[in-house]
Amino acid sequence: MKKTYAHIEDLLLSGKSILLFDGVCNMCDGFVQFILKKDRTGKFVFVSLQSEIGHYLLEQYRLSKELRTVVLIDKDRSYTQADVPLLIGQQLGGWLKITYVGWFIPRFMRNGIYNIIAANRYRIFGKKEQCIVPKPEWRHRFL
Repeated sequence: MKKTYAHIEDLLLSGKSILLFDGVCNMCDGFVQFILKKDRTGKFVFVSLQSEIGHYLLEQYRLSKELRTVVLIDKDRSYTQADVPLLIGQQLGGWLKITYVGWFIPRFMRNGIYNIIAANRYRIFGKKEQCIVPKPEWRHRFL
């Protein structure tokens, strides 16, 4: 019998967004830590791409398990590559709304730059041996 994750749908229906990230990537860890500090309302919850729930969500949204990108699931839609930081910046608000100007850069250019960084992220930023362990006050934000 296939395992289901009904609580994920409940999260999305309640207005939460899910960010899937590479749990062993130092750059991704930094991105998650940044969001946790800026997200005062708790809108974002986090899932490692390497986890069972991560694999389930990739399958549900028909995304490759070979992804080299973060994935944002928001209002039952999935977003990848350079769209993710732009959307997150807008949702976090404040000075981060400046990310709005990124939408004026053609998608192929945004994603091209994103893909170059993603392909070299381990070499530039390093890699952990295991997924991050969140601080106790943030554990409830990780699935």
